[in-house]
Amino acid sequence: MENNRLPHPPENEELPSDMVKLARALQNVGPEEDRIKIDKAYEEVAASVRRHRRILALVQEALSQLRLDIKYLVFDLEATRRERDAAQEELERRRGNG
Repeated sequence: MENNRLPHPPENEELPSDMVKLARALQNVGPEEDRIKIDKAYEEVAASVRRHRRILALVQEALSQLRLDIKYLVFDLEATRRERDAAQEELERRRGNG
């Protein structure tokens, strides 16, 4: 009895090509009971790969948001410094004319 089952990830979560190649190679492994054990181990590894990819995507998204937040903070800091400098100049000008 041949096992033609190839594990398919959800549409939005592709497995790396080496995992797909491994799945195809595992279809031809010896007796059915060995194939069942190997399929179970393969599915665990595939789930781990998907989980790592989701985590990596979340980390990349968080880093992108952090970079954007830092840009806004730097812009705000520079604007605050300009305002401070302008206020100090105005204060010195008034003291000089006072």
